[in-house]
Amino acid sequence: MYHYGTSGVNKAGNLEIGGVDTIELTRDFGTPLYVYDVALMRERARGFKQAFEEQNINSQVAYASKAFSTVAMVQLAEEEGLSLDVVSGGELYTALAADFPPDRIHFHGNNKSKEELEMALDNRIGCIVVDNFFEMELLKSICKEKNVKVNILLRITPGIEAHTHDYILTGQEDSKFGFDLQNGQAGTALITALQFEHFDVLGLHCHIGSQIFETTGFLLAAKKIVEQMAVWKNELGFEAKVLNLGGGFGIRYTKEDEPIPPSQYVSEIIKEVKNLTSQSSLKMPEIWIEPGRSLVGDAGITLYQVGSSKDVPGVRKYLAVDGGMSDNIRPALYQAKYEAVLAKKPLAQPNETVSIAGKCCESGDMLIWDLPLPETGAEEILAVFCTGAYGYSMSNNYNRIPRPAVVFVENGKATLVVKRETYEDIVRLDLPFK
Repeated sequence: MYHYGTSGVNKAGNLEIGGVDTIELTRDFGTPLYVYDVALMRERARGFKQAFEEQNINSQVAYASKAFSTVAMVQLAEEEGLSLDVVSGGELYTALAADFPPDRIHFHGNNKSKEELEMALDNRIGCIVVDNFFEMELLKSICKEKNVKVNILLRITPGIEAHTHDYILTGQEDSKFGFDLQNGQAGTALITALQFEHFDVLGLHCHIGSQIFETTGFLLAAKKIVEQMAVWKNELGFEAKVLNLGGGFGIRYTKEDEPIPPSQYVSEIIKEVKNLTSQSSLKMPEIWIEPGRSLVGDAGITLYQVGSSKDVPGVRKYLAVDGGMSDNIRPALYQAKYEAVLAKKPLAQPNETVSIAGKCCESGDMLIWDLPLPETGAEEILAVFCTGAYGYSMSNNYNRIPRPAVVFVENGKATLVVKRETYEDIVRLDLPFK
């Protein structure tokens, strides 16, 4: 068993996290259950921030809340002095409900609505990341109508591809996100934005992908952008105050993954930007980054109860659990891979290979293929590691299955931060036909 954060085995031989027995958690809160290691999330946040502080670089580390957004998580981000990246009205509303400082909120998204932009302006959030010409014109009209000025970044696609899954590539030329640098759209966008009196153009933003295990892509993106910044300084007199290089820092899901420490990403990015700006006689910009998965991904586990089993002679053995693609759609969506153990005997030697099936009525609802486990019976608790990012965020009510509860654990204490949905919740917004 790989030990993430405070995970370990207690005196009873059970898996524990944050000093709390996972078997006890299932008795208290039921299954499926999302469990988050608060100490590990704090450690990651501080690691990113400290890397900037040690080099005395002006920066913002913004938690990309799309990875996992709840009031409690936003409050934890605020406790750790992070900024916050939101991508929808719902995420913005959650941040405001958590009393997160509006001036540290950055609003992303490729199709922000008029209502969402109005909410952002009315609450005077810190920055809007403008994604396309349609949005720019919409934002201009709203700013003019309200007579307000807003800080913006322009999201650009530098044409750099990260070595990751095709569905989560975002920095390459063919992308639904941002103004393209290669075909001149970014330059046109900058000229347009600079001419509008209600915009304060702070700088530029890019995001090259997700689950990235090396710094090469970030450095190439920085090089292309800083080179263009030098051109724009000479041609337009514009010098960016902020360079936001996004997120996408990888984590360990399985033994095949080899992530690097947060400090290494940051230190290499800083070194590259320093060198590039110095060579181009540019002022060193404030550097912003947006870790999401790397803050919460491996801090979360999901606890399931095992139910039925099925042997297909000569083929495989299936074990079904009481969740599935309703609480973790990533295996079906991305072919994501996970590791898991039995919570009551995490160190027991495996003696069979099983495949973990979800309970949804879909053949593709498989959480893990070919998982080595000790002999496993009904009602055992299966702990699936590294489900902290995009599990709860992408959870759904397929087959009218209620979403699980969420628990934070720290220093031997468990705190319920999201209640389990009930069947009554499922039909609460339904209206009768007659």
